[in-house]
Amino acid sequence: MTLLQSYAFAIILGMMVLFIWGRLRYDVVAMLALAVSIAAGTVAPQDAFSGFSDDIVIIVGSALVVSAAVARSHLIEVLLRWLARRLSGYRVQLLVLVGTVTVLSALIKNIGALAMMMPAALKIAKKSGASPALYLMPMAFGSLLGGLITMVGTSPNIIVSRVREELTGEPFRMFDYAPVGLGLSAVGMVFLMFASRYLLPHDRRATASLGEAVNISDYNSEASVPPDAVIIGKTIGEFLGLADGEVTVTGVIRDGARRPVTLPEHVIREGDILQLRGRPDGLELAVKKAGLTLARQDKQKPAERGAERIGVIEAVVKGTSPIIGQSATRLHLFDEQGINLVALSRSGKRMTERIGDTALEPGDVLLLQGSLAILPDRILALGLLPLAERELRLGSVRRDVLPVVILAAAMGLTAFGLVPVAIAFFGAALAMVLTGAISPEAAYEAIEWPILVMLGALIPVSEALQTTGGAELIGDLLSAVATGLPVWGAVALIMMVAMAVTPFLNNAATVLVMAPIAAIFANRLGLAPDAFLMAVAVGAGCDFLTPIGHQCNTLVMGPGGYRFGDYARLGAPLSVLVVVAGVPLILAVWPI
Repeated sequence: MTLLQSYAFAIILGMMVLFIWGRLRYDVVAMLALAVSIAAGTVAPQDAFSGFSDDIVIIVGSALVVSAAVARSHLIEVLLRWLARRLSGYRVQLLVLVGTVTVLSALIKNIGALAMMMPAALKIAKKSGASPALYLMPMAFGSLLGGLITMVGTSPNIIVSRVREELTGEPFRMFDYAPVGLGLSAVGMVFLMFASRYLLPHDRRATASLGEAVNISDYNSEASVPPDAVIIGKTIGEFLGLADGEVTVTGVIRDGARRPVTLPEHVIREGDILQLRGRPDGLELAVKKAGLTLARQDKQKPAERGAERIGVIEAVVKGTSPIIGQSATRLHLFDEQGINLVALSRSGKRMTERIGDTALEPGDVLLLQGSLAILPDRILALGLLPLAERELRLGSVRRDVLPVVILAAAMGLTAFGLVPVAIAFFGAALAMVLTGAISPEAAYEAIEWPILVMLGALIPVSEALQTTGGAELIGDLLSAVATGLPVWGAVALIMMVAMAVTPFLNNAATVLVMAPIAAIFANRLGLAPDAFLMAVAVGAGCDFLTPIGHQCNTLVMGPGGYRFGDYARLGAPLSVLVVVAGVPLILAVWPI
């Protein structure tokens, strides 16, 4: 072993130790590894930042923007709201939830697909009286399996495609992963359907959030009926059906007078103001589907302030707040503070007064809208305790179909080899912004910059293993270990090594290190590299053992009330099943 090889190995080992230690963020660890590699001479100074110009960085960043735009369309969420009222039986519910998140994970980043589906799962769990723990971990595992189906489903597939292009001149295409990914997804779903109930805890609940601690109940709000509203001439009963039962109508204001009688046959007219009660997401759905306009409590609307970024924040009135006993109208919230009260919750009470005329009390939870540049400071000045910023666009019209069309076009262009993946998804991300499917600010927020920094920094670090001959050294060692093994045993060895390393190294980093080693390993055995590269992608994409190895696992830990060991209870047998089913699938599709 040469001195440079020993440096390269020491840097990779030190990086793994820092990842396991967890005191430094993974992007900081990657930058530290790059700096040490430059100092040690394993990475030449002129190549230090070559990773940031790699197509991988563009593809991953663009895919995150596209995924966020599709998630904001809420098409799937609306469909599942409808399904949630009709699904009965745990296995049927789990099949729909896991199946949907698996399919979505093939089309967009799996973390985005899971985040989109979690509210529906929590709603179904609450309706069924079941623990969210029975639903969320199977969905997280389903999202990992779904990510194996296409190239953009998960970062390891993108990196493996690049390595294959360097080796053979031809990358893996969009759906080259599908035969193996679909097979493993089907096997995994069957396992999750029958094993989850027996291997997961039944009595877990998420830790109470701050919102739950202050007993947030339904909000009371008001919405006016504009001339073009689809609800004009229809009854309140028809409106409630259109709103999927997510809200109740507590009163109707007509010609300045409140009519508390809200019988189902009451006809809605233009200019009416409906007093509504429900959860914020339910209010948003009702306002959108019925074509209503959120009734403002001031004469002006925040939208009139220009091109500022408008947001909605939940806040609770503290006991020392100077606005106690005051109403939104008397406070002139918009004129003096630039914010608007759009909804109010008071310990589950039904409001009979106009929202703007209601005297505020300690413990009231307010939904406030305004410019996000000033909203946090204004809330503190008013003696309010901010709870959370909500991703609600009350009263706005979402572009539901357009993001899906753009995504389908990008995937079609890459599937048929008409446009390189980086160009197709960069163009798709740009189209999402230009068409208004996602704002520029939201697009930048959707990009996981630490992931991109990690990739850009680790690409030259991982290439140092090849340039110093370290990858060949490991390939020779694995070849010696594999001597006498059948072909399927060699492929299984690579898959299990990738699966074992991923919880400690991050799946993208695992592929950057393991893919070149797998290719050299195959070459030493005199075999084609494709099956071994696929084994690396599957192994790195299937981290079912810990809550920290993949973001999808981390995302469900709090809402599901899981403990560290819960993951291995369900994940260990699933990992064995992936190896047992994955190796023959890979060899059947990619003969060596």
